[in-house]
Amino acid sequence: MNKNLIYDVDSKLPFGKNLLFAFQQFLAIIAATILVPILADASGLYLSQSAALIGAGVGTLVYLAFTKFKSPVFLGSSFAFIAPLASAVAFGYLGIILGAIFAAFVYVVIALVIKFVGSEWINKLMPPVIIGPTVALIGLSLSGSAMNNLMNVAVSADNYNLLAILVGIVTFLITIVASVKGNKQIKMFPFVIGVLGGYILAVIITLIGYNACGSAYCNLVDFSAFKTVGEFKNWLPNLTFVGAITGKTPNGAEALTVGSFADVVTIFVAFAPVALVVFAEHVADHKNISSIIGKDLLKEPGLDKTLLGDGVGSFAGALFGGCPNTTYGESIGCVAITGNASVWTIFTTAILSIIIAFFYPAVAFVETIPSCVVGGICIALYGFIAVSGLRMFKNVDLDNSKNLFIVSAILVPGLGGMFLQFGKVQITSIACALILGIVVNAILKPGKAEIKKEVSYEKETEETMFGTQVKADK
Repeated sequence: MNKNLIYDVDSKLPFGKNLLFAFQQFLAIIAATILVPILADASGLYLSQSAALIGAGVGTLVYLAFTKFKSPVFLGSSFAFIAPLASAVAFGYLGIILGAIFAAFVYVVIALVIKFVGSEWINKLMPPVIIGPTVALIGLSLSGSAMNNLMNVAVSADNYNLLAILVGIVTFLITIVASVKGNKQIKMFPFVIGVLGGYILAVIITLIGYNACGSAYCNLVDFSAFKTVGEFKNWLPNLTFVGAITGKTPNGAEALTVGSFADVVTIFVAFAPVALVVFAEHVADHKNISSIIGKDLLKEPGLDKTLLGDGVGSFAGALFGGCPNTTYGESIGCVAITGNASVWTIFTTAILSIIIAFFYPAVAFVETIPSCVVGGICIALYGFIAVSGLRMFKNVDLDNSKNLFIVSAILVPGLGGMFLQFGKVQITSIACALILGIVVNAILKPGKAEIKKEVSYEKETEETMFGTQVKADK
């Protein structure tokens, strides 16, 4: 067990405390999970937010089963599949399901290869000098999304709002104070406290500035979602497999469908290559969570098990919510910050996601959480992902110019937004950076990539979630 953890992977928490931890995980993953269906299907006919929550919950339960409840990772809607999903939507529910099958197929094939040849080649292909900067890149590349939410410009640059920035920063500061300065109980739930604090401030500004004084600039919380709570249709998630069976969209119209073999090929070409890209992120995420919990998940339960869980879980989730899933860095960041790696908390989060999806008032409440509050929380979440990556290659000898070139090949193209476009298939900036890093590493073949760095302290130290810290004088 990592000394920075409060609860280990197999720890079983008291029911109430576990439920609160699960709600905190839910808050960490909710924004990204429900955003994917909006971006992939603007019409809302084939993908819905509540169904995506169910898909994420179901996918996570499948993943936990395949990994024998040894990997505390939550699966949520994958941003990498937004473009393929947008293509699949043109073929209705069946097109979405076929896309999920093709993506899962790639995972299963890779998992079978690893099952028979082992995973040691992964460590050779992606040593710390590669995997560390890649994990850091995942966190840093999300910083733009966090700031767009914080400044309220995720939808349009015209929505830039100083009050939103204030609320987001206050949310972040509350989270910091709760995590660092709070008592033992408060330190466990910094996200819950941060979100509630930011939400309350946003509500106060809205009620006074907008409702009482009529200033549209102060309208940070949109309560309109609650107006549709009484409509029964909103309580029924638009489940993908149900739509495929009935052949009807929620408005009663005939659903689009796959009409020819050419359509099938189009869907395959859109999904399969992206699954190969997400595989690299899968490895990076599991390397990251392994460093946090102090156990190598690529060995136990094994990379083949995590891939099967991710692939089959992604397909199972898509059957319900339409969106293929992936391991969530937000969830991993939450584990790092709270020190709770209990897989039973992840299990409870999955169940909670499914239950909330069927309780529309809860979904409506989530929709009213301002983007600036989400942005404030994500400063901490994405920052911890980046720092986790930096810590993974802290022993890499950066005085060696070969290693400097490798790290540069990853960070600059990744942060700069390099991508490759082949028709409808796009290789993301993170994937491009990782591939380039692997190529440069193979060419340079640095002899001693890592060195042992000894650090001494004059005073007594303690291990915290922020690393080794010198104890304060009493």
